[in-house]
Amino acid sequence: MQLILASTSPRRRELLALLNIPFDVRSPSFDEQLKSDHSAVEQVKSFAIGKARSVAEQEPVAIVLGSDTVIEVDHDVLGKPGDVAEARAMLRRLAGRHHHVHSAVGLVSKVRKLELVALSTATVWMKGYEEQTHERYLATGESLGKAGGYSIQGLGGDLIAAIQGDFPTVVGLPLRLVATLLAQAGLRAPVEIETLYTAKPYPNWGRFSNVSPS
Repeated sequence: MQLILASTSPRRRELLALLNIPFDVRSPSFDEQLKSDHSAVEQVKSFAIGKARSVAEQEPVAIVLGSDTVIEVDHDVLGKPGDVAEARAMLRRLAGRHHHVHSAVGLVSKVRKLELVALSTATVWMKGYEEQTHERYLATGESLGKAGGYSIQGLGGDLIAAIQGDFPTVVGLPLRLVATLLAQAGLRAPVEIETLYTAKPYPNWGRFSNVSPS
């Protein structure tokens, strides 16, 4: 049974590989357009399933996995910054407070008439704003292409005080949720998911205590 990841994200490829299920990668043709009248949860679910559907149209026999991540703050949705100026504004807005990271997963198989979508949400507390620290981070270029303008698994981890919830959700692919959905589709990971979560084999995973700051 062929599994295809509908994503161009190297982070999602790396995370999915931790489950030790063979998979191929295809670039989804789905056009992600934020809609002002949709909630963050509605947006991210529609993006995840839309990506999976777009690849499933070309690969009808396969099980296609799509995923998307957005950040919600003050009921606003933050996607990926278009440039450094936008990333700077995002990071300054997030500094010294918490926000929610929503990652959705969609599974689609045309032949099996399978369509599943589910959501994982984590809360992230950011450290206070420090201009020099933020400017050094922005100069690395890591902000670009990352929802909210930061990468928890990279140098952006230095901007984060704590998280509550699932670390891979913040990276962009909630592995526990993915394993559950794949099992429902008949694909069981040879890796024990709780063992994986104990080992935390991904950059910065073991760094965060998964509790809110006091």
